Amino acid sequence: MRIAFTKMNGAGNDFILMDNRDGSIRLSGDSVRRLCDRQRGVGADGLMLLEANSNGVADWRWRFFNSDGGVAEMCGNGARCFAVFVRDLTRPAAGISFETLAGIIRAAFANGLVTVTLPAPRGLRLHQALQVNGAKFVAHSLHIGVPHAVIFVENADKAMAEDRGRTIRAHPHFAPAGTNVNFVEVLRPGSLRVRTYERGVEGETLACGTGAAAAALIAFHIGRIPPPISVKVQGGDVLTIDFKTAESGFDAVQLTGPAETVFTGEIEI
Repeated sequence: MRIAFTKMNGAGNDFILMDNRDGSIRLSGDSVRRLCDRQRGVGADGLMLLEANSNGVADWRWRFFNSDGGVAEMCGNGARCFAVFVRDLTRPAAGISFETLAGIIRAAFANGLVTVTLPAPRGLRLHQALQVNGAKFVAHSLHIGVPHAVIFVENADKAMAEDRGRTIRAHPHFAPAGTNVNFVEVLRPGSLRVRTYERGVEGETLACGTGAAAAALIAFHIGRIPPPISVKVQGGDVLTIDFKTAESGFDAVQLTGPAETVFTGEIEI
């Protein structure tokens, strides 16, 4: 079976997107892994299917897979790419909304960038002491669609994000689900540099939208850095995180950044 796909890039995170509005595409975990393989497939950090939404609450629904073939709840950079993919297919009059396992995501377009409203953050935990291979770390954690640990460092370039991220991702403190791990350097007031080890990709990626958001929200708590907060990711792009504070925590967390089509094609599944 040959299936049309679009390869997209969101601040360095890359994705495969497919139109499954007719419900004809059935992908196994093995199929997803092969498609995302950078030597034997298209190559991507994840894969998304556009599907019809029957509940009437959102315009569309996505089905999102990490490159390891597992189903994922949410991805900030993926959400922006998905929004552009849907916009180019359906030509809506304004913004769009779509259902994810983490809730309804709303997207708007302006000045060549995409803004998505992220799920309400929950589970904020600050100043957690971790022992990792004999070294001590202070971690902060937050769930924003997916779980994130945030560790502040003096120099992100020396953070050893791949090795330390892999160990912290599976640390018993974050069992059983594990966590994404973000190493965060404060560049100046209102500006962060973030490197992220992503659960499900099982490696450092060039960007993580929900990780950038988690870093910004925790930086607000720890250092009183006010929004909007600029986050430079490993791929060199800059994402913007804006939010409002509420008695219960945060409200209207928005992620703004680029999303672009790289190429289109067909592949045998």
